[in-house]
Amino acid sequence: MNVRRLIPTAALAGSLTLGLVALSALSGCSPSDAADDAGGGAGKSGGKLAVVASFYPMQYLAEEIGGSHVDVSTLTKPGVEPHDLELGTRQAAQLGEADYILYLKGIQPAVDEAISAAGVKNTVDAASLTTLEKHGAEVGHDHGDEHADEHAGEHAGEEHAEEDHAQEGEAGTDPHIWLDPVKYAEVAKGVGASLEKADPDNAAAYRKNTTTVVERLTALDSAFEQGLADTATKTFITTHSAFGYLAERYGLTQESIAGISPESEPSPARIKELRTIAAKDKVGTVFFETLVSDRTAKTVAADSGLKTDVLDPVEGITDKSKGADYVEVMESNLAALEKALGAK
Repeated sequence: MNVRRLIPTAALAGSLTLGLVALSALSGCSPSDAADDAGGGAGKSGGKLAVVASFYPMQYLAEEIGGSHVDVSTLTKPGVEPHDLELGTRQAAQLGEADYILYLKGIQPAVDEAISAAGVKNTVDAASLTTLEKHGAEVGHDHGDEHADEHAGEHAGEEHAEEDHAQEGEAGTDPHIWLDPVKYAEVAKGVGASLEKADPDNAAAYRKNTTTVVERLTALDSAFEQGLADTATKTFITTHSAFGYLAERYGLTQESIAGISPESEPSPARIKELRTIAAKDKVGTVFFETLVSDRTAKTVAADSGLKTDVLDPVEGITDKSKGADYVEVMESNLAALEKALGAK
């Protein structure tokens, strides 16, 4: 546990140490325990584990599993696109004062660097709690859909896809694991176990809360499986390749306008290709998301005579979100997909 002690001079440090020793003799606690109770903005504040989450999907798990035993703060405020986050001095200091850090390596480079520098013992990378895969602009093609061979050459020649691979994840892996309820449940189990280790006094509560979260995610998985089992088309077009795991899980084909990075601009060849795919696979909707501009999605939709709708990557909850938390937003995503894909 990191404890910050504000000591202006050596004399005051000696005086403070003597005072803490005397206090420990009366109260039965150690000098370090007394310093923890004193606060100072670090460590266990008010008996709660000080947790820092990198962005909303990590915050959600920390809050739901930690419950009343944790005090959770997030580095990415609502409305901020996580990929673009740059940390200030205050946020870097916040990391150094944490008892426990939960983040997802490969999605926020600035956060990865700051967390490494913070050196907090109980630091958990959610990517290490499940298996990451590679997804690119052609996400969905790797599980056997009919476009795989037809478009392989064109996709291979798109520079933006390769650039996105180089920027995201480990060795080009896709970090958007939270959009697959099954993988997210795997992460939840790992988070619960790590909280038990970091704060063994409350292990039973963390274990119980983990079970509740996993049950909720299992029910969400069942809803997606049933809702998308029988649809008129299996192809959907979205702004960027955030939904690769979801597409693979439920037998869908994701066609992204750009690559994994939400800020990437599509090439003219890619736009032309999407027009062809939309006509062939009877795609009626182009999805955009809440935290980035919808300009490109609307341009592509207008060019192909398609509708637009929101498919939220759940990177943050704002007033524009169709739901109050992760599960509610994902349920809204399911409803949007059912409508767009022509679920029966």
